[in-house]
This record gives sequence, C-alpha cells and structure tokens, in this order.
Amino acid sequence: MSTWLFDLGNTRLKCAPLRDGRVGDVVALPHREADLADALLRLLPERIDVAHVASVANEALRVALLQALTLRARRITLARTQRVFGGFRIAYAQPHKLGVDRFLAMLGAHARFREPVLLCGVGTALTVDLVDADGLHLGGRIAPSPTLMREALHERAPHLPVHGGEPVDFAADTEDALASGCEGAALALIEASRIAAQRRLGRMPRLVLHGGGVEELAACLPDATHATALVLDGLAIWASVDTPG
Repeated sequence: MSTWLFDLGNTRLKCAPLRDGRVGDVVALPHREADLADALLRLLPERIDVAHVASVANEALRVALLQALTLRARRITLARTQRVFGGFRIAYAQPHKLGVDRFLAMLGAHARFREPVLLCGVGTALTVDLVDADGLHLGGRIAPSPTLMREALHERAPHLPVHGGEPVDFAADTEDALASGCEGAALALIEASRIAAQRRLGRMPRLVLHGGGVEELAACLPDATHATALVLDGLAIWASVDTPG
C-alpha cells in the first residue's frame, strides 16, 4: 500500500511517504496556493492509496491541497486533535482548541523520548508544551515567533526592517537591536518555561525544538534536542490506528 503524510502549516507544506510505519524522506513544497497542485503532481506517484493530512493553514490553502490530492489519492484522511490517544492525553478540556500540529508533535515526541519533554515549536507562532513521562500534557504557552514579531513591528512601523541584524547583548544599530530583542524575547519565554517545568515536575525535562524557525534559537540552546519532523512523526502514529479513539 502506498501511503503519504502531509503537514500543511501556516508557512510551508511538508510531506513524506510512510514506509513500514516510519516517516520516509521529508520534502518541503512551495506554500503558495497557485504552485501547490503542480508541485504535488510532480512529486507524487501516479496513484497513491492513502493521503493522511494535518492542516492548520487557512481554508484556501487547505482546499487547494485536498483538491490536488484527489487527483492522486484513492483515500484522504484529515487528522484531528483528540483528548486521549493511546497513552497520550492532552490538557485541554475542549480538544478542538488545541491545534492539530501541536497535538501531533507532542504525540511524536512522547513516542520517541518516553521521558518528560518541554516541546518548543517555532513557526509562525512560538509554542511551548510540557508533557510528562506518562504522556500527560500539562499545558502550554503560545507567543509570536521572532519572525512574526519583526513582521508585526514592520507593519506598524515600516522603517523597522523585517530582516537583517545579529543578536548581541546590547546593539548599536537598529537591525541588531531588532534581531536581539525578538530572538531574546523567544529565548526568555523558553527559559522561563523550563524553570516552571522543573518546579512542576521536580526535574528538568528534555528540551525539544522543532519547526522551520528553530535554527537561530538552537544556536543559543546547545543542550536542546532538534527534532525535524515531529508533526509527521505524530501523524504516522495517528495513521497507524484505523479508527482513532
């Protein structure tokens, strides 16, 4: 059976074949709606049996992906957040309010590490979630990512550049000050979350980073584990159950 996994986020689409229950080589595709169908048709085999999709993107992009997949896939499934999945449980009383990308990333992290983890996803948003060794999600935090901070500042104050600069302790020009402040805000949130997690658990959890924007932060967090495709890992687990409970 030919099975593929698709993670459609706010900034990019990642996809990979599922082989013997494991995620194959991951490919990132253009995120623009106009390019999505052509890119998929070039990548995918002539026919696939099942396409498993996790999407947090806007409606237009989600529809564009599903329409493109109907030309190749015999069956399409859409992953959804669930209160309980096997031994993993989320903290949210209303599962639909927890993004499916966070749900799947935590599912993948718990299955991989089997120890307390503080999971930080860096994309459009910066998300921080704490999961204990038993698979209980203890809650999380959401903030703008450094990229989004700079974009928001530029939108309100166009003279502030979106790109450029290097993080330093005390910057002597605007570009460095922006890079330092936005990255520093994200790192401060992560560090505060680590301290709170240690108080909650009585031990320091493993810090796990994932998402397209982790590179700059990872350099300042040398003890962190970098997991590149946790949403797809979780989607593979979700897909292994015919009728998720």
